Amino acid sequence: MERVIVVGGGLAGVRAVEALRAREYTGALTLVCAEGVLPYDRPPLSKAVLTGDSDDTTVDAAWDALDCDVRFGVTATGLRAEERVLETTDGDLPYDGLVIAVGADPIRLPGPGAQHVVRTMKDALELRPLLVSGARVVVVGAGWIGAEVATSAAKLGCRVTVLEAAETPVAVALGTQLGALTEPWYAEAGVELRCGVKVASIEDGGVALVGGEFLDADAVVVGIGVRPSLGWVGDALELDARLGGIVVDGAMRTSRPEIVAVGDCAAWWSGRYGRRVRVEHWDVALNAPEVAVAALLGDADAVYDEPPYFWSEQFGRMVQFAGYHEGTERMIYRGDPSERKWAVCWVTGDRLDAILTVDKPRDLVQARRIIGQGVAVDVAKLADPAVAIRNAVRTVS
Repeated sequence: MERVIVVGGGLAGVRAVEALRAREYTGALTLVCAEGVLPYDRPPLSKAVLTGDSDDTTVDAAWDALDCDVRFGVTATGLRAEERVLETTDGDLPYDGLVIAVGADPIRLPGPGAQHVVRTMKDALELRPLLVSGARVVVVGAGWIGAEVATSAAKLGCRVTVLEAAETPVAVALGTQLGALTEPWYAEAGVELRCGVKVASIEDGGVALVGGEFLDADAVVVGIGVRPSLGWVGDALELDARLGGIVVDGAMRTSRPEIVAVGDCAAWWSGRYGRRVRVEHWDVALNAPEVAVAALLGDADAVYDEPPYFWSEQFGRMVQFAGYHEGTERMIYRGDPSERKWAVCWVTGDRLDAILTVDKPRDLVQARRIIGQGVAVDVAKLADPAVAIRNAVRTVS
């Protein structure tokens, strides 16, 4: 293998570049980067960047030592897999190995009005000047990104309204029972939350709702999800119709051994959960590229099957989640959700499948380790917030 191309200038892309060199790949290496800047971390965009506390989240990487040809402002436009050629806005690029790490694009709403998203540094820097004290800001979507943007806008003194089509915030991720527990956070921060509200269109000067109501706004931010940026792939690779990502195995291999996919755009097979999953979180972008690169370079034993993990900082709280809760038997609270700190565990039998924590980082760290190991737990101890989660593990006699 003499020519490897990494498509995607985000965290997954730079980690793939680093992993290739760490595994002593010495051939030509090209990073196709759609943006005109070096790869950067995205989680701070909706927090420190919006509030003006940071202007630079560049990923620390030793670019000189990596000896990588970074093609700034270049995007993939097509893939001729049989010929092993990547079509780009900078011309055709032949390859022996290809790492696809292109990420995802925000979903937008209909209408001629200006609507902001927070996906890139450019997005955040364009929105930031509008978040001034007294500005009327409407955020569409009460998921993780919507809550974070609302938090930052409220902190800056904006008059914030959050619109959510579902019955509660984060209903898709956590269900309405847990989503309802986050509703008081909005009022506490001075944010108006309106659930069960559908947007008809984004218009000049505000948001038109289904039913005819119009909300005036100085800025409209849309945070209703993303779709993998894969239009350029065409029929060259199989895409998962349900998840939207490129179909890959547990090592991020596509149906073609010289192509791997990783990050937001990969729908990978999880032996742990017995299903294909697509995870859009920072943790996967950080760690899965190592496995993808190992597979690309011929490691037959490479596999990525870590429990999903993510976090969100919203309304003065650190919310963390680890595991996978679909299909679990029951949900157990650790602590009183009306208080500042609490957690929820999902269990099946004596197996801990997932955990959500609010301002309880120690619970998250210990539970994440247990979930990864798949060891049995004493459910009664797990439900007792006075017992450390690590002490709920059943001992083998």
